[in-house]
Amino acid sequence: MFDHCLYFNTAALSRRLEREWAEAFAPFGLTAPQGFMLRAIVDRPGMLQSELAAELAIARSTTTRALDTLEQKGLLERRRTDGDGREISVYPTAAGIEIKAPLNASAGGAAEKIRKILGKQEFADAVLKIRDVRSALE
Repeated sequence: MFDHCLYFNTAALSRRLEREWAEAFAPFGLTAPQGFMLRAIVDRPGMLQSELAAELAIARSTTTRALDTLEQKGLLERRRTDGDGREISVYPTAAGIEIKAPLNASAGGAAEKIRKILGKQEFADAVLKIRDVRSALE
């Protein structure tokens, strides 16, 4: 019935991918969004909270809630910037940095599982096409 519906097919795909990455990040006590957020913070320490929201294509309020949880878990800290007291920079803690390699490996394992199912080129093509559609709609 909805075979040609972009919304239906991408929503169903999103739910399926959410399960894969939820499983990958579960050993760290993180949800998939929290896992991706922490990975971004560890890779770019000092990123502004607004930059993080833009990087992850999520609302600032969603970013704030996820950061609250990651901060409570002792994986990051927020600091006011020198230039503008309203801006917040985000830094990983030692505990956040410590789980970088296993967190990345676990996420990579989830991607590899799907890559094996689809095939390397089909996986790369799908990511590129989905990214292009997302960009065109922004």
